[in-house]
Amino acid sequence: MLAAFAMFPQFTALDFIGPYQVLSSMPGVEVVVCADAAGTVTDDNGLINLGVEHTFAEVTAPDVLVIPGGPGARDEANTHGPTVDWVNAVHATARWTTSVCTGALILGAAGILKDRPATTHWCFYDELAANGAIPTEQRVVMDGRIATAAGVSAGIDLALALVGALADPITAQAIQLGLEYDPQPPFDSGAPWKATPEVRDLVYGLMTQSSD
Repeated sequence: MLAAFAMFPQFTALDFIGPYQVLSSMPGVEVVVCADAAGTVTDDNGLINLGVEHTFAEVTAPDVLVIPGGPGARDEANTHGPTVDWVNAVHATARWTTSVCTGALILGAAGILKDRPATTHWCFYDELAANGAIPTEQRVVMDGRIATAAGVSAGIDLALALVGALADPITAQAIQLGLEYDPQPPFDSGAPWKATPEVRDLVYGLMTQSSD
């Protein structure tokens, strides 16, 4: 089984690393990282440089595709970049087409979320809706063979849900235990309805400013 991650400049690192760590732990899965052109893509902080050996043209039939988010995802969606074209090309034969955070905007731009429930980072629900999707506040939305995850850390939950669907719940639970993924955050402000207005305004300002 081939799981392909689409990469582009200014991706958010955890959007990629979280699902990658889970899916690469699943027996029988080969993971490939691809982009419009081979070379190096840099994360949205300009600190992590990821070497990409395979191009979209070389990865034509993945079983699972994962689209991370980040400012670069919003750029790809707004300009109908090469990642959108690749999603259009491979979605028809994929078992699962998935996204993390603002990666959902790329799926929307590809036209595959029209009239479907989907999620993304809460700051970008309006942009998701503008692409025809029906935004929800769920952390992971699995609709048919399309799965979307909310902001950043939700990519881990998405990948575990995929393992449960592709293999079985025992395998998914074993991977979760192997990663010791047992979130116990020091603050209960990980969703917009839990955070104070002050915290929400701060995050919204930072997120939307970094995406302009």
